[in-house]
Amino acid sequence: MRLLLHWILSAVAVWIVAHIVPGISVSSPAAALIAALVIGLVNATLGLLLKILTFPLTILTLGLFWFVINALMLELAAWLMRGFYVQNFVAALIGAVMLSLVSSVLQWLVIPSRKER
Repeated sequence: MRLLLHWILSAVAVWIVAHIVPGISVSSPAAALIAALVIGLVNATLGLLLKILTFPLTILTLGLFWFVINALMLELAAWLMRGFYVQNFVAALIGAVMLSLVSSVLQWLVIPSRKER
């Protein structure tokens, strides 16, 4: 149940970011659900591998390089599916930061913390 809630909140975050960030678009709510799934799978596989491999560069840039990796993963997810579009790298970079923020805020608002349960 918790996994399903995370997936739906991620889809809502994708939908919100697509309406806020110029250069990112989602064709429908169903496409936002699929985009959230694809983004999650890409980040869990290739994103994790890239973050491990580029860890020294991430340390040198004080963590800022992770934003670049997240932007690349967002572009890859858009390339893999129809209905979710990222126009360029700048849109992907802004979108990755906004997606992280919006998703975090939504999860904070909707999902109770472990202390409250």
